[in-house]
Amino acid sequence: MLNYTPLTRPLFHLLYNKSEAIDTPGATEEAQRRVLKSLIKKASGTEYGRRYGFKKIRRYEDFIAAVPATEFEDIRPMVMRMVSGEADVLWPGVCRRYAQSSGTSGGKSKYIPVTKEALHHNHYAGAAYAVAYYLARYPQSRLFGGKSLILGGSFAHELPYVPENVCVGDLSATLIDRVGPVVNLFRIPSRDIALLSDWNKKLPAIAEASANEDVTNISGVPSWFMTVLRRIIADKGAKTIHEVWPNLEVFFHGGIAFGPYREQYHEITDPAKMRYHENYNASEGFFATQDSDKSGVMRLLCDIGVFYEFVPLDSLDKASEAAIPAWKVEKGRTYAMMISSCNGLWRYMIGDTVRIESTSPLKISIAGRTNSFINAFGEELMVWNADKALAEACSKTGASIRNYTAAPVYASCGTKGHHQWLIEWEKAPKCDNEAFADILDAELQKVNSDYQAKRNSDIFLARLELTEAPEGVFDLWLASTGKLGGQRKIPRLSNDRRIIDPIIKLSQTIKH
Repeated sequence: MLNYTPLTRPLFHLLYNKSEAIDTPGATEEAQRRVLKSLIKKASGTEYGRRYGFKKIRRYEDFIAAVPATEFEDIRPMVMRMVSGEADVLWPGVCRRYAQSSGTSGGKSKYIPVTKEALHHNHYAGAAYAVAYYLARYPQSRLFGGKSLILGGSFAHELPYVPENVCVGDLSATLIDRVGPVVNLFRIPSRDIALLSDWNKKLPAIAEASANEDVTNISGVPSWFMTVLRRIIADKGAKTIHEVWPNLEVFFHGGIAFGPYREQYHEITDPAKMRYHENYNASEGFFATQDSDKSGVMRLLCDIGVFYEFVPLDSLDKASEAAIPAWKVEKGRTYAMMISSCNGLWRYMIGDTVRIESTSPLKISIAGRTNSFINAFGEELMVWNADKALAEACSKTGASIRNYTAAPVYASCGTKGHHQWLIEWEKAPKCDNEAFADILDAELQKVNSDYQAKRNSDIFLARLELTEAPEGVFDLWLASTGKLGGQRKIPRLSNDRRIIDPIIKLSQTIKH
């Protein structure tokens, strides 16, 4: 295949220069105020705009005085009306695409509007910025000298009724389905394969379609791609993916933390050839992209249809009043992020916390979630999911739980990634622990659509592992940390093993 990188580089260089121009607090403020003004003007005639007087809003200070902070449950009824075909609710016109992601206590899933403006001015624009910054870092890149393997989801969902012309499913499915014909010249696999919902069929089809191509770059979630790459390596009888694709140079990744997977990728790639480029892209929007060799640090994209606000972590209960704009953040501080966007989300708390790494230019790193969670494999398991599933499992088995915590177990040779649950029984279940684990796993799939998707056929996430904790071990652990007392709290879910491993080690010193 011809190398088209030299032809495309000038276009991406213009985009790079545009972003670099927003490199001072003053320029950031100007760009963000311009974005907000445009958003408010476009949505002034919507139901939401009329409710909060958008036509009277002239500046940011008016905006925060008039519009409250929101979470998904605040707008769920409006979104569901949009799904059914109603126009001019949160954003002008009819929205026909929705990104399904893990829900809140009010429902198994959230449905984030993917408007035409969000698709083109935010998601695709963010991807273009990612390429622009990558090419700026690596002038000798041959990115467009081969194919791009983009891994995505499907339009599978569990809504009882969706109009025929409305698509609900993974954001990645819409991005692949609506991508332009020029991009399709460089992208594999075919749309039909990419949008398959059954991974038992999809995985071998992707491997077959890509194994003999000249792939220069891959894009997707680290946990998903690890499974795909291992399948291709095995099918080809190779030791590393570079034996299959010698020109592979970069993995554009996002969605979950890459750190736990870095060593696994080193094992199946040629480290001298492989590069990694992190993006902060979510169902709610494409927010930031890596702009240097410093892993985990990303440039906030301030001119692609998203207005950002930041809430100090000690003020989450009064987010509407405590939020500050992007041009007032302080380096080194961690905030919860709030967005107003061209998808119709207004002062919306996305649930992520970010650390400000630099204010000029504005750079961030993802610090975590506003609540404890596990998102090691893209499952976005929240505490309310865990509590509800455990309650159902206990109800079905006559059990009761004194304490528990859960954490990920990452895949290794011969084992698949899964969750480990450490449970201290108040009353043991009538069945054995393995049967209880089966029931708990099934209940988790009922309350969390992302967990359910990752558990599909055990391809990306194996069934959870249940470890019984001896009586009193959680109290002993709390005492060892100096936190045993009236306000004692056991972290229920952790995205790493810094909590569960010491408790398990302590368990081994106690006789059952």
